[in-house]
Parts: sequence; structure tokens; C-alpha cells
Amino acid sequence: MFKQFTFLAGAFAFFLCLPVRAQEKAALKLVDWKPVSQLVVPQTEIVRPKFPVIDIHNHLGNLGKAGQYLAEMDKTGVVMAVSLDGHSKDFFYREHIQRSKDSAGNRFLVFFAPEWNRIDEPDFGKNEAKRLEEAVAMGAGGVKVYKSLGLSVKDKSGRFVAVDDPRLDPVWAKCGELGIPVLMHVSDPKAFFTPLDAHNERYDELGQHPDWSFHGNGFPSKEALLEQRNRVLEKHPNTIFIGAHMANLPEDLGQVSIWLDKYPNLYVEFSARISELGRQPVTCRKFMIRHQNKVLFGTDTAPDARAYRIYFRFLETTDEYFDPAQGHHLQGRWMIYGLGLPDEVLEKIYHKNALRILGLKKDAAVRLRGK
Repeated sequence: MFKQFTFLAGAFAFFLCLPVRAQEKAALKLVDWKPVSQLVVPQTEIVRPKFPVIDIHNHLGNLGKAGQYLAEMDKTGVVMAVSLDGHSKDFFYREHIQRSKDSAGNRFLVFFAPEWNRIDEPDFGKNEAKRLEEAVAMGAGGVKVYKSLGLSVKDKSGRFVAVDDPRLDPVWAKCGELGIPVLMHVSDPKAFFTPLDAHNERYDELGQHPDWSFHGNGFPSKEALLEQRNRVLEKHPNTIFIGAHMANLPEDLGQVSIWLDKYPNLYVEFSARISELGRQPVTCRKFMIRHQNKVLFGTDTAPDARAYRIYFRFLETTDEYFDPAQGHHLQGRWMIYGLGLPDEVLEKIYHKNALRILGLKKDAAVRLRGK
């Protein structure tokens, strides 16, 4: 009798514990889930890249951190970084350019960022082009277009200012006249323009940053924004445009390839998008080799040795299933694979293409590496 009672008591206790354990499991939120892979595969650390590197997409507007940025660059063979923070607003570009020269010499190159919010001013395009001309005379090397153009800037009519608004033509034309590139961030990842539901592959990321979602609420569609950009490319064939973040369509490299073939003045850089590219290594490798003369290196991450080394590993090795989050931040729930690109392709992507587009001396990267 005692044994039977003990058995029943134990069974009761077991079943009593089940809901508690189920609750414990249910309490883990997706955002807190950080699985550790049990896969055993080769891991390669690339401390320094095979060739000098120019980071075409960075933000160095925090002028007090120049020394820190340079130290991180020196650890990893990054010889130059482009700062996209040369804002026209309040003439900040003047301070940024001068202080960058004083603190970093020719290691930092500032891009001018127009102040689109002034678009309703008479002759805005012409006047902003004059500011750009002044910035270039001071040492600016290009123009940066933030995604606010098309997605948040509105004119006095209350409508979003389109990327191909004719009032902006004087700026694009001036870039062609001055021989400087325009680095354009138009739209955002596909997932940011689709419903935030069970099918959205970046659900947890958007859950943490709901303001990153552009689905509905009167926003233009992603397709409409990219069409606006492409009309600018067609209208200004003498101006070089760099499509930031793989022309903001890394999820469809086939389409990006079509654009690169169609528009001779279009180039791309892959900053903050290796999480997308590295989950399609076969397709991406073919793309990089085919368009090796039109791809630029960029990170969109403040100079950091660990972040740079993630990029080097992605480009140079054939490592499998590694975490790219340290290169920028968590973007989707997937790991990436290395491309193992040929040396001649790496050298172009790392610095040769940038030197050509930026109009710098051919030996600049090698000379700077020795500093």
C-alpha cells in the first residue's frame, strides 16, 4: 500500500511540474533567444586584409573620436574612411571637413549631405549646389543622400519629396560637373515594407525598432522609391551614383545585376548588408566576380577592428555558418558563409574601384598603408 501511495504521489508531482516547465519555456522571448551553434567547421580569423582598404560608407561626425577611429583603422589595414556626415544644415560640413583634415590628414574623406528640408525656398537646387561647390573646394569628395529623401522629407504641400523631384536636378548636375560621386540610400530592406506578421523574416528586429517599418501609413512603396532613383540615374548619365547597401536590394542580386548592366553610371557598396549577402554565397560570389569593377567596400559601422574583421572573413575565406552581427548588428535570424573571392577581385573591391571613382592617386592606398 505504501509503495502504491509513493508511486501515485511521484506521478502527481511529475504532472504538477509540467505546466511550470512549459511556462518557463514560453517565457523565453524570441528577442532573447541566442542559440549557440553546435556545428564544428573551420574558423578563420583575418587580422589584416590582403590589400589596403577604403571604407566608402561610414559616419565620423563625432569629431571628438577621430583618434579612436584611426587607431581601429590602423589595427586592420583600413587606410581611408569616408564620412557621410558633412551636413549642409547649419553649415556643419565646414567644421567637419576642417577638423577631419586637422585630426586625420587624408585618412578621412567627407561627403556633403544636402539639406532637403529647405526645398520650398526659392532656387533651392541652385543654392544647395553652390554650397556643394564650396564644400568640394574645401575638400569634400562626394554627396550623401540619406533615406529621408523619399521617406520623411515633405514640402509645403504635405507630400513626400520624391528622389527624382526636378527641384533637385541642379544638385545632381553639379556633381557630374565636379566629377564627384553621389552615394544614395534609397528605401530600406524588403522586410521593412511588408506587413509585420508571422511571415516577416525580420519580425523580432522590427519589434525592437517599430519606427523602421514603412509598411502602409501613407509611405511610398519600396518599388516606387527605387523607380524614382532609377529615373535620376537615367536623367543624369554624367554623374556617378553609388547605390548604398547593394543598391538597397541585396535580397535580389539578379535585379541589381540588371541595373548595373543598364546604368553605366551606377556602382554599389555592401555596407551593413553582409547578413543578406552571406546567406546566398554562391549567388553573391558570382555577382561579385561578374561586377568586380563596380563594387565598393563599406561597413556603415564606426571604425572597429572586430567589425572590420567580420567583413574580411566574409570576403576572403570560405568559412561556413558564422555570425555576422558583430559587423553591424543583428539583421535576421541566420548565419553567413564566406565568398573566398580571388585576389584580383578583392583588390578592386577593397580599394582600386574607390580610388578610381574618388579621383585619388593610384598609389594613395599603398602610401597610406605605410603611415
